[in-house]
Amino acid sequence: MELLLKNRAELKAHGLLLGDRLDLKSFKIADCLATTPLTLEVDAQGGVAVLFRYGVVVLFGVNDRDEVRFVESLKPLLTNPYQMPEMETLEIHCGRSSIKVQSGAVSLDDVSLEKLQVIADALSKNLMLSLYEKKVAGEFDKIEPLAQELATHGKVSAGSRKLLSKIGHMLLIQHRMVGRAEIGDKPETLWNHSHLEGLYAGLEDEFELKERQSALDRKLGLISDTAQTLADVWDNKQLHKLEWYVIGLILFEIVISLFELGDKFLR
Repeated sequence: MELLLKNRAELKAHGLLLGDRLDLKSFKIADCLATTPLTLEVDAQGGVAVLFRYGVVVLFGVNDRDEVRFVESLKPLLTNPYQMPEMETLEIHCGRSSIKVQSGAVSLDDVSLEKLQVIADALSKNLMLSLYEKKVAGEFDKIEPLAQELATHGKVSAGSRKLLSKIGHMLLIQHRMVGRAEIGDKPETLWNHSHLEGLYAGLEDEFELKERQSALDRKLGLISDTAQTLADVWDNKQLHKLEWYVIGLILFEIVISLFELGDKFLR
């Protein structure tokens, strides 16, 4: 199927991270331009949508009214839809002499389905990183006072359940980054279209995908290790309390035994 977007000199790519997951099984293969990733036309003007199972949709050349209509149609397919979706816009200039990415815009010699898919992949990963960067920054703010309390007073007031919950949140983010979004991997489109490696590399540099993922991994590891350390401190504190309880019971037993022994002598 030929893309109607081929005739446009300017395009806008609009990416939205709508929820945790997007159920793509509901779309019929016959109605799609491609399946990996799922790509389809969404309006009479040839606007294209590229959908990803981790909750991202990237729209190309779709006007505002049709975008709202299409996004609304996706809501029943979303798991945990976000009230405030992450969004990113990228300008695409067509009919240029070469392919390059510069200053928040992409220049293309012509428009093809494969090029749109590569752009969509980079945009989707940028959105995922933006979301997780915010989440991790929030966890940093929460866990810093606990670490400060341990450094200042040598104790932790938060319970082990709360600390272990934070560790679980970090592991969940890592699972979604690696298992669902595959942020560190190149798009599958490049397997059959290796000549687009330069386009993806330019987008990767523009959004700083590798650097941001590396920084995020370090932060996730640091938060997880800190929470684990605080949980261990809390558990040791509880263990010491239990030891004192046991010692108290032993002393109580000794006192009772001495009292009974003294009572016998007095008789």
